[in-house]
Amino acid sequence: MSSTLTNPALVTRDAARRLPRLALWLLGAAYVLPGVFGRDPWRNADLVAFGQMLAMAEGRTSWLVPALGGVPTEASLLPHWIGAASIALTSGWLEPALAARLPFAGLLALALAAIWYACFNLARTEAAQPLPLAFGGEAQPVDYARAVADGALLATIASLGLLQLGHETTPELAQLAALASFQWAVSVAPHRTWAARLGALLALPALAASDAPFIALALGLGTLVLCARTQLPALRRFLPWAVAATVLSVVVAWPVHAWRWRLGEPVDIWQLLRLLVWFLWPVWALACWTLWRWRGHLGHLHLAVPTLSLGIALVATIAMGGSDRALMLGLPGAAILAAFALPTLRRSTAAAIDWFSVFAFTLCALTVWLMYLAMQTGFPAKPAANLLKLAPGFKASFALGPMLLAALATVAWLALVRWRTGRHQAALWKSLVLPAGGVALCWLLVMTLWLPLLDYARSYRPVIDRLGAVLPQRGCIAAPGAAPALVAALEFHTKRRVDGRMASVHGDCAALLQVQRDQPPTGTPASVPIAMPWREVARVNRPTNRHEWLVVYRREAGAPGLKPPRQR
Repeated sequence: MSSTLTNPALVTRDAARRLPRLALWLLGAAYVLPGVFGRDPWRNADLVAFGQMLAMAEGRTSWLVPALGGVPTEASLLPHWIGAASIALTSGWLEPALAARLPFAGLLALALAAIWYACFNLARTEAAQPLPLAFGGEAQPVDYARAVADGALLATIASLGLLQLGHETTPELAQLAALASFQWAVSVAPHRTWAARLGALLALPALAASDAPFIALALGLGTLVLCARTQLPALRRFLPWAVAATVLSVVVAWPVHAWRWRLGEPVDIWQLLRLLVWFLWPVWALACWTLWRWRGHLGHLHLAVPTLSLGIALVATIAMGGSDRALMLGLPGAAILAAFALPTLRRSTAAAIDWFSVFAFTLCALTVWLMYLAMQTGFPAKPAANLLKLAPGFKASFALGPMLLAALATVAWLALVRWRTGRHQAALWKSLVLPAGGVALCWLLVMTLWLPLLDYARSYRPVIDRLGAVLPQRGCIAAPGAAPALVAALEFHTKRRVDGRMASVHGDCAALLQVQRDQPPTGTPASVPIAMPWREVARVNRPTNRHEWLVVYRREAGAPGLKPPRQR
């Protein structure tokens, strides 16, 4: 039986209408921009990566062999260079945390654009086209491809796993943008020869230089197989360039020290399944439906390319002990597969997705607004009391701008719900409008109405402000063995040098900081690396963590710095 007879897609011209571009741009902005402005770096990976970038930009560490607090790190160089360069270039007119965040917001936007264009080009291939209708009126190829691509973008925004990880200044976001760009390069090879070649030569080495050389190598080798087995002449001509991109990615990974094993502990199958279900929701269900309904086309480009990238990400997730950051690299492939489910969805399935989205995201929005009201007024009393218990010492302040923005987003959500549920819409992408809009709404509400609370809970600024009264006004801070996130926070918030080496207790710093997980009973002497010449002066804990204490010691008056003992 030919592939044409097994094609499951039947799409009318009316169903292939495109999503209005203004609505698409506004939805993208509502997803990408919240969380970029007006906050501190948050624990843990976000803060560590930013601290490394800041140290590079301020010249406190080498750009080739980076260290944080004097302790060498295994930071992936390319993503940290991007953030450090942005901080250095905007020094004096942009706050460092915002300067580091802006290029990573651009990387998220690049990933979304690459997913759209990859799906658009894959949907234009002959095997992906829907069947002609008996009496005419079928969708035109370009219109159909555009509608499917809109669905892929909506599926990406709707995925829950990308929310937090996609808004951090971490190497994984650079990996996501590079992988999505390489996926676009392969998809566009049959249509735009030189754009595909240049994109592959840039994207695959960038993926390797962003601390994912094994994924880059696997993706390159898988692409070689696709090019060798394809019947598309243009894709066969892409084979030498795929070889060049693969070899270049292997070579580039050496000078940036990216070849490191990152294998994790064996992952429990149920833990892995839970991760897959929530992280890839709702795209995993639609992707599975695509693989079933299009099972006679698995060798064609529009399914082979996204399946390859998703499969490699799943293998990496398992090898790394159930890493959600590795699983994030499967989103470009999963979103494209989910988009090809749209022409084959039953009306009952689409209705179930709509009503679940309306219920879940409206309830989420109501919860955010209720907690915001409790923060501002103390009513309702029970949520306000719970808030004080979870974040003791937090004082809410009213800001008109964020509140108006949140109100506009809520009105837009109500209008979207009315549009979708008011009458049957024929658009191909209709089933993913409410999931994507609901995720964007809740993210925007949390990043506006709850941002001061989240900043208070997830930033080190409150505890370091309390340390300011007991730390010496000048001199470095010794923090032997401290977590990289704490070292980064101290250097950022205190604007002073922090020595995180174990030998710093013998150095000449005026203050020493130790972390204790639980406060000892009153009168119990604290455990310090060397009792002399340090004297405990204070212990402070984060308002949202009652089990971690920062113990501050100051050097006794007149006590000289101790030299580390000689090694025999």
